[in-house]
Amino acid sequence: MTGVLLVAMGGAAGSVLRHLASLALGGSPWGTLLVNVLGSAAIGALAGWGVQGGMRLFLVTGLLGGFTTFSAFSLEAAALWARAPVLGAAYVGASLALGLGTFAVAQAIAAR
Repeated sequence: MTGVLLVAMGGAAGSVLRHLASLALGGSPWGTLLVNVLGSAAIGALAGWGVQGGMRLFLVTGLLGGFTTFSAFSLEAAALWARAPVLGAAYVGASLALGLGTFAVAQAIAAR
């Protein structure tokens, strides 16, 4: 249960930080880009430092997961790419194609 609380606290803080970053840049897509880049840099640094346990749950899964899910994607894609480059490339391509594709389909259905 402690792990769940660490993720929840980090996620709440990360979501608020993402909202504030978006507000600071007028709610534009540039705010999202900034958040994605900062989150990816932060998760890369934490992975490089080997952060584990409760700190990883709070910072990586919670804070950065709430701040941007793109950071988690970056970590997972890099790890997969290191083990199996072709599979890593397929994961990146599938994530983009399926993510954008399902967004477009859901948006079209919801707009009806």
